[in-house]
Amino acid sequence: MRPEGRCFRTIWFRVLRIGIPVISTNEGELLSHALPTALAQEDVEVVVLDNASEDSTADVARELGVRCVRLEERHSFCRAMNLAVRCVDTEAILFMQPDCFLTPGLVAAMRGRLEEPEVGSVAPRLVRTEGPRPEQRLDAIDTAGMVVDRRRKNGLVGHGRPALAFDTPGEAFGADGAVALYRRAALEDAAVDGEVFDEDLVLVRDGVPADWGSDADLAWRTRLLGWRCGYEPRAVAYHVRRYSPTNRGRIAEWQRMVQFRNRYLMIAKNDPLRQLLGDLPRIMAYEVLALGYALARERHLLRGYVEAARLLPVSLRKRRVLQDRRRERGAPAVPYGLEPRP
Repeated sequence: MRPEGRCFRTIWFRVLRIGIPVISTNEGELLSHALPTALAQEDVEVVVLDNASEDSTADVARELGVRCVRLEERHSFCRAMNLAVRCVDTEAILFMQPDCFLTPGLVAAMRGRLEEPEVGSVAPRLVRTEGPRPEQRLDAIDTAGMVVDRRRKNGLVGHGRPALAFDTPGEAFGADGAVALYRRAALEDAAVDGEVFDEDLVLVRDGVPADWGSDADLAWRTRLLGWRCGYEPRAVAYHVRRYSPTNRGRIAEWQRMVQFRNRYLMIAKNDPLRQLLGDLPRIMAYEVLALGYALARERHLLRGYVEAARLLPVSLRKRRVLQDRRRERGAPAVPYGLEPRP
């Protein structure tokens, strides 16, 4: 059965309006390079959300003629993204971070895929770069979409492979949050308590928020409800990856704990029971390895079990909402492990 959503059956054959909200938290320098690449796209509405920045963010937006919404209080990524959804009144939203630089024609290529039946999101081909200048680009895939495998571990597809790999259009499990195009109907469908991005995945310490995995959670929820994710290799963007499997050691221990914790919260909230039980041997084997690794190498991760248990009742309440929604429409099984062809 097709996912339900606003005007789902009536808008396939007309051009979708796309909004591009860009959140900047003291990222004015990167924004000065990223915004022009968004403005160069066709038929888009660009807006900057100034997340209580103390740098040139507002000046950059003003100089480029972009509407700027000032957030007087610093918000987490999830909270800021939920505000971003409300700041553009368009049928589709391209989430884009200031450390991403779009190539010409990216939106046009992604828009075409989004107009396919049952496609609720589109993942571009992200290529790694060390900065905004052409000479800083690397011959390496950042990600060709996001995957949640049968161990319920989310990861980056093709990370580190040659930049020209993954050149065949196809389907991904989901889109990485660095650059991701979503149909608004899919976002509204996956929202719980009015939140597109789950703010319960956030943990704040010393005024610094961490919400690792929130983009995977959104991709998982839309998949749960029957929406597909198209992968479009003609849509290319360059991304300065601040966190990846290759630089995990640079991330603060408490933030790594949040990532560890959030995986359990996502499983509790999103995983259909029949599929969870079917993959239980794989999941438990991974859990034994994860526990052993935490005991031997990163004991700070053990706090993640406690934190997950504390938030479990909240996740189970949201689970009831999502699973009831899924059953009502007879959505297909979640395609764990789905990746585009290399």
